[in-house]
Amino acid sequence: MVSRFNLSLSFRLGMFCICLCFLSASADLRRLEHRIKADGSLSFLVLGDWGRKGAYNQSQVARQMGSIGERLNVDFIVSTGDNFYDDGLKGINDPTFQNSFTKVYTAKGLQKQWYNVLGNHDYRGNVEAQLNPLFRKIDDRWLCLRSFIVNTEIAEFFFVDTTPFVDKYFLRPKHHRYDWRGVLPRKEYLSNLLKDLDLALRNSAANWKIVVGHHTIKSVGHHGDTKELVKHLLPILRENDVNLYINGHDHCLQHISSKTSTIQFLTSGGGSKAWKGDFNIINQNELKFYYDGQGFIAVQLTRTNASATFYDIYGKVLHNLNLSKGSLYSNA
Repeated sequence: MVSRFNLSLSFRLGMFCICLCFLSASADLRRLEHRIKADGSLSFLVLGDWGRKGAYNQSQVARQMGSIGERLNVDFIVSTGDNFYDDGLKGINDPTFQNSFTKVYTAKGLQKQWYNVLGNHDYRGNVEAQLNPLFRKIDDRWLCLRSFIVNTEIAEFFFVDTTPFVDKYFLRPKHHRYDWRGVLPRKEYLSNLLKDLDLALRNSAANWKIVVGHHTIKSVGHHGDTKELVKHLLPILRENDVNLYINGHDHCLQHISSKTSTIQFLTSGGGSKAWKGDFNIINQNELKFYYDGQGFIAVQLTRTNASATFYDIYGKVLHNLNLSKGSLYSNA
């Protein structure tokens, strides 16, 4: 099937320019290249926990994303996972892909590359289908891998497959079935992923190091901290001076700082169903912003400055985070 979008050749060869290669002979992280704007800046939107065929205000969030995306001329969109509810995709011919993605994110400002990671709900379906490059024949914005790197001239993005870290999906799956093809043996998979990520972060000379995963590391929302990521992933982020950890999983928007590092923890999981009503006070002393509702984040980067703006379903600015090399400040 041919894509319903007639994307221009310049988009395909320019802003959508992706070069697939391996980071090193021993590393499993695929490395992609994405060009920045001519003025040296980069901008992108962050959305998570969205795929509900337009329901639960998914379409309304998409409409505001399109407006902001066009105004900022964003370079790409980042999805933090749980791309298709409730149980991922059934196969390459599952109409859920078009009904939850192609037919929802139709705005002009969203016709850019989408970089997607998997969430726990995606693992309940046919994971190999969601990773299949054949989806690019249906909608060539789509790119989903387990873990990978997107390199730009001013920032490197490290996308991490966080679902296999979480013990309960293996030990207490309840009535759910998870597709662990490509993950087992689990211990080896996680060990290799952590080694490859640590090596890639250590070798990075980017102005900004941004790590993206589905699960929270720090959160005051429904799920709270993910203890397995706090134990295994967070030390690597601290040691390698990561600037932002961006996640979904909790269906809210939040910003949490760190008293022991420069990492800023941003949650963008308000792509559709939200308003859970839970609030965990564990990280309240580090909490900068929390919104128990739908929305998304827009991030703008230059070599020396970064800003993240949190928007609600009406396009209202809820919170601003501004970073510069050597300083940090945020405004509600």
